[in-house]
Amino acid sequence: MSVEIALRAARVRYGPLEALHGLDLPVPAGTVTVLLGRNGSGRTTALRALAGTVRLSAGRVLWRGSDVTRLPAHERIRRGLCFVPDLEAVYATLTVAENLALAAPRGTSHRTAARGGAADGSAARGGAGPGAVPPPPYPELVPLLDRPAGTLSGGERRMLALSRVFLAARARVVLVDEPALGLAPPVAARTYRRLAALAVEGGAAVVLAEQRVPDGLPRGTLVHELRRGSLAFSGEPAELA
Repeated sequence: MSVEIALRAARVRYGPLEALHGLDLPVPAGTVTVLLGRNGSGRTTALRALAGTVRLSAGRVLWRGSDVTRLPAHERIRRGLCFVPDLEAVYATLTVAENLALAAPRGTSHRTAARGGAADGSAARGGAGPGAVPPPPYPELVPLLDRPAGTLSGGERRMLALSRVFLAARARVVLVDEPALGLAPPVAARTYRRLAALAVEGGAAVVLAEQRVPDGLPRGTLVHELRRGSLAFSGEPAELA
């Protein structure tokens, strides 16, 4: 099991408060890793440190052994990292269709962008080429293509944000903060199946920040429980007491 990306002795400060206290966190390729913890445990900060949206006050971020600590977030995205935060994860003033077009790789054809697309096989508007609207990974979004994203419900915005993950080409690292936030149970279950497929079938390193271990994750899933910025447990879900 090769390590795709890792935090090494990572420390993050927000003003006088330290959110991560020298955290070591290896994230293997082809595996779902769950960062478990209550609010304030440091799980969201750990995701942000991997994504490059917060700076480390000490320690390193290693990607396939290379030090990317100083690599900005947009450069990590170009290398194949996809990050879906828990809040402000869509462009509120753009339509659903425009958000989807931005998520798809530039110049991607309608068929390629739809890899693993809408469950019912329905296609959204648009064709091949830059700016084309790919079929939404969630068919629930098809009737909403012309709606500004800021007018969507919480669950609809979550589906739109998660679409970025499923439309990304060759994602190597996928970071999602609370994937099921605001989703109906059937949609949440479908989401976890697709995230698992990115790891098991696509070989991506998938990291989920959660308050509890979700159902339906694949065999080999790893759990790291964080408490007040430090690692309290590492192992498989069945080992959690």
